[in-house]
Amino acid sequence: MRHSYRVTNTPDIQIPLEIRPKDGRFGAGPSKVRPEGIAALVAEAPLYMGTSHRQAPVRFMVSRLRNGLAEMFALPDGYEIVLGNGGTTIFWDAASFGLIENKSQHLDFGEFSGKFGSAVAGAPHLADPQIIAVEPGTRTEAVGTAGIDTYALTHNETTTGVSMPLVRPEGADDGALVLVDATSGAGGLRFDASETDCYYFAPQKVLGSDGGLWLAAMSPAAVERIERIAASDRWIPPSLNLKTAVDNSRKDQTNNTPALATIILAVELVEWINNNGGMEFAANRCDTSAATMYGWAESRDFASPFVENPEHRSSTVATIDLDDALDADTVNAVLRANDIVDTNGYRKLGRNQLRIAMFPAVDPADIEALTQCLDYVAERM
Repeated sequence: MRHSYRVTNTPDIQIPLEIRPKDGRFGAGPSKVRPEGIAALVAEAPLYMGTSHRQAPVRFMVSRLRNGLAEMFALPDGYEIVLGNGGTTIFWDAASFGLIENKSQHLDFGEFSGKFGSAVAGAPHLADPQIIAVEPGTRTEAVGTAGIDTYALTHNETTTGVSMPLVRPEGADDGALVLVDATSGAGGLRFDASETDCYYFAPQKVLGSDGGLWLAAMSPAAVERIERIAASDRWIPPSLNLKTAVDNSRKDQTNNTPALATIILAVELVEWINNNGGMEFAANRCDTSAATMYGWAESRDFASPFVENPEHRSSTVATIDLDDALDADTVNAVLRANDIVDTNGYRKLGRNQLRIAMFPAVDPADIEALTQCLDYVAERM
């Protein structure tokens, strides 16, 4: 069933059904949930939803998620998947108490990559963080610095569509940890887990699930530091204690009741990826979509990729600038009226821009159809 979401003053442009995407969801988070995920939730619901998270049905589902992620990421021996209640914002607070020993370095190249540094700056028990900031649309790299015990990177900046390679900084102190915010990259961007110590993310973006959880692939060094800090005299709010999260994860559970639907939706997506070839399958889908999206923008006189350097462009989130004569808000309203949704640019960036999620669950054919729809709308505006 199709719905009308036309608002006042939206041009009456009807995009032909034959050129529209089969699925018009392109949101960068919450993102498209595969119909197969909903079907899996319905099938499991009678013995799963509304039951204790410490009993076998839920613990088995958590085990499937932890094992599936470990397989998808090809985790080195000793690494483990840890999960806890809340999203990435909660994890930043938890890391401020339980992972950063004294001083951290943060790369700031967008709204989300800057927030972790801001959270740490307000922590009275930590030294002022070193923040390396660059203009949105570009990226920087970590700089090995004496006295830095934690390096905070962002695999993919959701707000700007910039991604970065993950490597340990040269010249870093022995024992320094590398923490990576991977919320819009985990499951869609290739990486070497051995270059990281805590690769953390929420499941409502690339994993095509819902919110309410954070997940992290942790190295033995990260777990050792968590346990050492937890055993020290540092005060840690019980709900943010990462040792509690580690201990419970090893039992395939969380400390408090988790978002049960979120877990099963994430399981379905992760197992779909693994059953089709793993990370290469997922990353190839994203690469195909990205080539289509950026190729279209570069070939049009009314559009261009916001990220100028092709090597910096994300293959999971594309940001596309439009000519000032083509108002992005109006384009987005027309698309929404035609059941193509969540193509809006990030509001705080303040640009005449589209932002398109190209996560694995998004069919590359739908990205191709989206470009045809954008041409159709532009010609009539």
